[in-house]
Amino acid sequence: MSHASRAADFLKDDARTDWHNKSLWHVRSKRDALIQHIPEWEAIRQLGSDIKDNVLSNLDVYLEQFEARAKANGVIVHWAADAAEHNEIVHSILEKHKVDRIVKSKSMLTEECHLNPYLEERGIEVIDTDLGERIIQMKNEPPSHIVMPAIHLKKEEIGQLFHEQLNTEKGASDPQYLTEAARQHLREKFLAAKAAITGVNFGIAETGGVVVCTNEGNADMGVHLAPVQIHCMGIEKLIPRAEHLAVFTRLLGRSATGQPITVYTSHHHRPKPGGEMHVVIVDNGRTEQLGREDFRNSLKCIRCGACMNTCPIYRRSGGHSYDHTIPGPIGSILSPGKDLKKHKDLPFASTLCGSCSDVCPVKIDIHEQLYKWRQIVSSEGHMETSKKLPLAGAGNVLSRGGLYNFMGKAARTALKLAPRAMVYNRFNAWGKSRELPEVPEESFKEWYAKNRKENQN
Repeated sequence: MSHASRAADFLKDDARTDWHNKSLWHVRSKRDALIQHIPEWEAIRQLGSDIKDNVLSNLDVYLEQFEARAKANGVIVHWAADAAEHNEIVHSILEKHKVDRIVKSKSMLTEECHLNPYLEERGIEVIDTDLGERIIQMKNEPPSHIVMPAIHLKKEEIGQLFHEQLNTEKGASDPQYLTEAARQHLREKFLAAKAAITGVNFGIAETGGVVVCTNEGNADMGVHLAPVQIHCMGIEKLIPRAEHLAVFTRLLGRSATGQPITVYTSHHHRPKPGGEMHVVIVDNGRTEQLGREDFRNSLKCIRCGACMNTCPIYRRSGGHSYDHTIPGPIGSILSPGKDLKKHKDLPFASTLCGSCSDVCPVKIDIHEQLYKWRQIVSSEGHMETSKKLPLAGAGNVLSRGGLYNFMGKAARTALKLAPRAMVYNRFNAWGKSRELPEVPEESFKEWYAKNRKENQN
């Protein structure tokens, strides 16, 4: 199914679509209200972008520095070229310690690598402890948003899910009651787990430490209780020095959820007494993206989700319509780099309005990269015939002034005379949910020429 087809399924529920749109715009509005009180906001964005530029230009140096400092701290460092190797490494650590139960905090990298099903197939119980992630894990769904993974679900649906799986009261939908039920459920899982896995928001090359930002404290609970802690980190998550962390923590919380800072910003530099600390550094296509000059800036992403909260397409089509771990505008840049043929339609799931670039905390030129992917899709022959032929025809008309004028007159006449059934049919995708504007009596060129002549007289 294409993005348009999956979006059409989401749009069948008008009430959900409106609620989803308003919920995300509310988060975007909170972000806007908060940054109005920070006169240096644009300077911070630029600084964050510059720091990331420096990292991407010296990634090899910072990776080696991080590894050396981490090892000096007693951390065991692993390197994974791809998702398969990442999963094998994590499993080997768990197998060594005879671990059959783990708790995991939200990690888009492990989602990207499909770690959960890999471990479950090998007899290991995996419990996602972030509330949103736990909800969608219980529903056997992927996350629809990188910060708010269950944003597409209403509290009544969660209440029904908890009734079925946690034996809560039937029909209960009070958020506090449901959250307490989840807390009691997860507390047992924390106490039984023998290992904890977390994602990594920032790796500090200077110190060899990793920083994990959460709002629920689930990552801390898992790491503190379990004897084995595993942190999975994409190679692009590095920052050079500890002093740079203040820049990104100011950017992250405000951009993600409209809060000054995440509730927990936890630093992990060495294993606890009697425990083991592992860091798995993962490439999985990132080096290839780094080598694409037009798209390397996408690796600056700090996974705040701001581009999703503002995107008019994402807000009205839902995250699952993108069929990729990272949805929304930034996902529509990353996914074609992984599989252009499969995700060829995602660069077109955008109005190119530029709102995503405007809110990106590290100033990624998202809408420009989407436009460049469209050009690649076309040049490499992945454009669908239904799009290729009309675009070729439009290019032919737009490149010839006389033909353009003639076709404009012909179209205005045809639209006035043609029966509605000839205009609004299955071949007119635009007309499925929109009315064409009223047909003008003359084109702008004709109006301008006439009025210019009258004004000169």
